[in-house]
Amino acid sequence: MKKALAIDTSNDTLGIALLSDGVVTGELITHVKKNHSVRAMPAIEQLLKDCGTVPAELGAIIAASGPGSYTGVRIGMTIAKTMAWSLSIPLYTVSSLESLAANGRYFQGLICPLFDARRGRVYTGLYSEKDGTILRHAEDQNVLLADWLKDLKEKNTSVLFIGHDVDIHWDEIESSLGSLAVRADSVQNSPRPSELARIGLQKDQSSVHTAVPNYTRLAEAESKWLEEQK
Repeated sequence: MKKALAIDTSNDTLGIALLSDGVVTGELITHVKKNHSVRAMPAIEQLLKDCGTVPAELGAIIAASGPGSYTGVRIGMTIAKTMAWSLSIPLYTVSSLESLAANGRYFQGLICPLFDARRGRVYTGLYSEKDGTILRHAEDQNVLLADWLKDLKEKNTSVLFIGHDVDIHWDEIESSLGSLAVRADSVQNSPRPSELARIGLQKDQSSVHTAVPNYTRLAEAESKWLEEQK
């Protein structure tokens, strides 16, 4: 395997990582509310330069496919697809929630990555770790947090909530689940692009031409347009 580049712009965290034969050569992570369309390509160029790597040396591109910010997901997927196509190298896509869940791999219970989706809703899924592999227990979804917490409470097991947006909803989570709810340490809340790369390289290759973002829900403008067409 040549070098692999991982790209995550699906949420406020911007993550770029470069791996060589599975070893992390460089990793850039920031968590600031700034436009990824302005920062992503310069970040990629700088990381490759710092690691003494040119694009022609890349053997794979891994992208976070969402859910998350509609604009953010599109930016990362567009960059990844364009680079994979222009370099004629494989493209791999990974759920943004699955990538974040990997930060809780040593938790002995269920792992619930979470992004805020506004109006009482969240992007979330349910995972656990076994023998170094992240296992999925529920599909990624956009759901009312209150309904999701009812489902989790029925499982009667400890759940690690992970992600920067957990802070927004923690009072409701703790009120619903009590001691079953565990809050991840703050340093675990930013998805790691190196984890994104590790997971992606274990998956089947995605088609550069047909790979699409996973929004889990139409954007509000799209929903309104479809409703008007009826």
